[in-house]
Amino acid sequence: MKITKPIGSAEIKQPSEMDVRGDVHGLPRAGEPFRPVEASDDDLSANGLGTLLRRVSETSTREIENLIDELQGLRKKLQTHGTRIQRDIAEYAELSQQLMQLTSIIADSVKKLPGIPGIAH
Repeated sequence: MKITKPIGSAEIKQPSEMDVRGDVHGLPRAGEPFRPVEASDDDLSANGLGTLLRRVSETSTREIENLIDELQGLRKKLQTHGTRIQRDIAEYAELSQQLMQLTSIIADSVKKLPGIPGIAH
């Protein structure tokens, strides 16, 4: 048992003789230079919009690249200053330790001095 339906005949629209002649007359003849078709207002506005978007995106991209360069420069500067500050803190801690030792030595030496009249121990 078949459940298929026969397909009806398809009509193919034949172009009229006038349509064909009109299309043929619009084609360039042998040896003639190719002339581009006049652009419509829609084409011009699309091209203009494309050009505008390209310019805006190029400008934005350039600004972003400049910001990235600036941020990378600031990062290097920050790393340099961070390294210098760490070195200064280590140097300060060392000097502070030496000062504490020196103060302790001076205090011990003062305790060993003979009594001087007028100075209370």
